[in-house]
Amino acid sequence: MRPPSFLNDSDQMSTADKNIHNPQFQWRFLAPQFWGTWLIVLVAILLAYLPFRLRDKLANKLVTLAMKKQTGALKRARINLQYCFPDKNLAEREDILRRSLEVGTQFCLAYGELFVRSEKYKKSRTEIIGGENLFPYLDNGENVITLVPHCWAIDFTGSLIASLGYTLTTIMKPHKNPLIDWIMHKQRMQYGRGVVHPRSAGVKPFLQSVRKGYVGYYLPDEDLGLQHSEFVPFFGTNKATIKGLGKLTKLSKAHIVPMFQAYNAKSGKYELHIFPELENFPTGDDKEDAILMNKALEAMIEPNVEQYMWILSLLKSRPDRSDIYQGEVR
Repeated sequence: MRPPSFLNDSDQMSTADKNIHNPQFQWRFLAPQFWGTWLIVLVAILLAYLPFRLRDKLANKLVTLAMKKQTGALKRARINLQYCFPDKNLAEREDILRRSLEVGTQFCLAYGELFVRSEKYKKSRTEIIGGENLFPYLDNGENVITLVPHCWAIDFTGSLIASLGYTLTTIMKPHKNPLIDWIMHKQRMQYGRGVVHPRSAGVKPFLQSVRKGYVGYYLPDEDLGLQHSEFVPFFGTNKATIKGLGKLTKLSKAHIVPMFQAYNAKSGKYELHIFPELENFPTGDDKEDAILMNKALEAMIEPNVEQYMWILSLLKSRPDRSDIYQGEVR
């Protein structure tokens, strides 16, 4: 296993580098405008010590209330499910939505555990399935990019890998609330020397980090617009899918290893499912690579469809440039 110190200090990028997302605490976070956020933090800390079964029951009750609301997030989720599962009827899609919101709320109510619970406790709440598909590559010093869908438990399992001594790199969009952004970054970096790149920096810094030995934590399922995408199948529809993973693979000489995070409410554990690396990848064609990538995502999501963040703007870009989220749910 490569410990966090496997990199030299000279390899550690400057916190002032525009290609590094490294938010710092600011005294203005103590101003009244942030008191509501601090209250949420306090509640999260208290909930971290509540038995998970009680916390999960609370989450399910909150979801019952939330399902009655008319929110943008719920509308997006319903439209996503309508397009992705056209063969399912409304009741079946509503069941997926409810179960997805339950998992998401259960995870949100447990988020404080990542900050205040002991390492022994957190590891008792996690399980790795298929580690033989990833860790031998890392222990041999080989480059890896993990293919990770946006599941609710994404932060918990990312922290799990970091807690084992591996250093990760990823690309993310900073949170619009600077205090939440700082708090989430502190959680993600609690094990040391990973590096987060803002989406505005593009993919080049991420590539450089992977080539230096960081584990690439790659989330390719968001819609980043027509310019950066290929329209390829995603479940029952076509989706604007990020292109370029094939080129990243060639330039970094990395293995592409699919990973899926799930919260198991029966056991109270966060499961990290690691699958064999993609075969015959890359193909040399952006569209074919995007098709293979989406097939890998579908294979992970479909058996555990409730674990996925259906509330995202997954289908924002359409071939005819229409906005499906302005339409009605059928």
